[in-house]
Amino acid sequence: MSRSTTRRGPLTVVTPARDEEDEEQLKPLEWGLIRRLFNYTAPVKRKLTALVVLSIIRSAQLPALGWLVSLIITGPITRRDWAGIALGVGGYALLAVVTDGMFHFRQRYALEIGETVVNGLRAEIFEKTLRQPMSFFNRVKLGRIIGRVTSDVEAVRIGIQDVLFVTVIQGGTMFFSAVVMVYSDWVLFLIVLGLAPILWVINHHFRMKLSLYSRASSESFSRVTATLAESVNGMRVTQGFVRQETNAGLFRELLADHARYNIALARTSSILMPLLELNSQLFIALLMVVGGWRVFHGEMELRSLITFFLLANQFLGPIAIIGNQYNQALIAMAGAERVFRLIDVVPDWQDDPAATALPDPRTAGGTAGAAGMRVEFRHLSFGYDPGRLVLHDVNFTAEPGQTVALVGHTGSGKSSIINLVAKFHLPTQGEVLVDGREIRTLTGHSLHRQTGMVQQQNVLFSGTVLENIRMSRPEATEAEVRAAAASLDCLDLLEALPAGLHSEVGEKGAGISVGQRQLICFTRAMLADPRLVILDEATSSIDALTEARLQQALRKLLAGRTSFVVAHRLSTIRHADLVLVLDQGRIIERGTHGELLAQRGHYAALYRQFVQTDDAA
Repeated sequence: MSRSTTRRGPLTVVTPARDEEDEEQLKPLEWGLIRRLFNYTAPVKRKLTALVVLSIIRSAQLPALGWLVSLIITGPITRRDWAGIALGVGGYALLAVVTDGMFHFRQRYALEIGETVVNGLRAEIFEKTLRQPMSFFNRVKLGRIIGRVTSDVEAVRIGIQDVLFVTVIQGGTMFFSAVVMVYSDWVLFLIVLGLAPILWVINHHFRMKLSLYSRASSESFSRVTATLAESVNGMRVTQGFVRQETNAGLFRELLADHARYNIALARTSSILMPLLELNSQLFIALLMVVGGWRVFHGEMELRSLITFFLLANQFLGPIAIIGNQYNQALIAMAGAERVFRLIDVVPDWQDDPAATALPDPRTAGGTAGAAGMRVEFRHLSFGYDPGRLVLHDVNFTAEPGQTVALVGHTGSGKSSIINLVAKFHLPTQGEVLVDGREIRTLTGHSLHRQTGMVQQQNVLFSGTVLENIRMSRPEATEAEVRAAAASLDCLDLLEALPAGLHSEVGEKGAGISVGQRQLICFTRAMLADPRLVILDEATSSIDALTEARLQQALRKLLAGRTSFVVAHRLSTIRHADLVLVLDQGRIIERGTHGELLAQRGHYAALYRQFVQTDDAA
């Protein structure tokens, strides 16, 4: 992994090297982002209004408690008025109960509003991501998407439910405290006001360093957890190549790296807190000297001095809190910008607004599986990057019900043809026609509804085997699922699982063999009853004995359906109606298996390699 280093004092902060899509961790406040975030609070608009009102009231209640204490001390307590003391304490207790009661609702509303915004953002990210074409997932890293949904959205949550309302309360507390102190003695208040900028500068300086070390610590811990996950998942490789000591050494280095950042974080915090405490003590001493002098000379009442001592911390204390909230707000702004940048990604392409659904002739009374598609490539060229083509002037026609086998070395363009047939990508040049219609005029949804695909990398989701098979047709009954598996002659293999079709599929299909996973994918495709079947190295994970059982069933699956098969074994190629031999994105040979063998060309050479491989197996 590429990394960059930034030297700051005695500590070198190591951060991952940035790529062109990386953004800063802190971002200035932007009203446009804030307004857009609060659009997600629409479902709880009343609670948001109540929270604002409660925050303003609470900011006034805290100074009121301190002011009330000063009145009790300088009034009933000084006069030894027990009735007045009881009345004052009762009033103080009532105000405290009301204050804490409102605090309960403020906390609850803030959490509910934050959760509403977070749920809205995550749902929109997921929805927008699902609508992106495959080119998006080839370009954007999975970790980046997960980071937006997790850490960035959590930063936004803190900004919504904590930063804004805590800042309102602390700012309001400073304001109301200042009003009471100015009313009590404006000269002494100027001394308090003069100390505020000093505390702000100290707090801002150290908070920025704390933010730096905190982010570095978080990033280093991410590297620790990622390395741990890699080591556990790759334990066979680690032990097989005797990498235990080497990997342990690398892991210890990462732990030491993480420890250095945590220590730097603790050291910085241990400097900031005593400094703030020292300033607080110096401030109290200054208040006693100046305030005492003014009381002695009759320029100030003792009551006012006591009020100052009680309210001074409520005026200065929020400075450090607001400074910390300001840093959190900058982090939230950066997170919000990254989240909205992902949400606002314009798809590389979308279905044309004028596109219409691909008709299914079977709905007009035809028999299931009896109407394959006609697929035609006309002078088609394609590149994932338009400047670098991977297919060049490809022309062929797959008639309804035909099986087309794609043969060629890795990188020859087989998977690209399949992606174009399935409309996962659009041609760079030329056309793909399905049932005589250019593929751009068809909705992708209607095409995929009539397509069944089995890939080499079988994908299973959490749930049971039955639920995974039903993904192609959720309304199917269990009897229909069993019939689909039985038609593929693999029902007994699926029922051999611990709980049969109701066996739980673990993460990434853990607990189920690779071959069984592939059988589940075959059954899923069969249950969809597609007009177009795409098999991408579909039998590569199945042993020869199981494949032999599947061949007759596969012929049933492919019968009457147009199919594209990326060939891995000879059994499928032999029965194909058309074999396309690709090399560097061009069709260099075409014909049936027998015709291509007779030509004694490129395909014949590949055939000999296949035979040798199968014989060796």
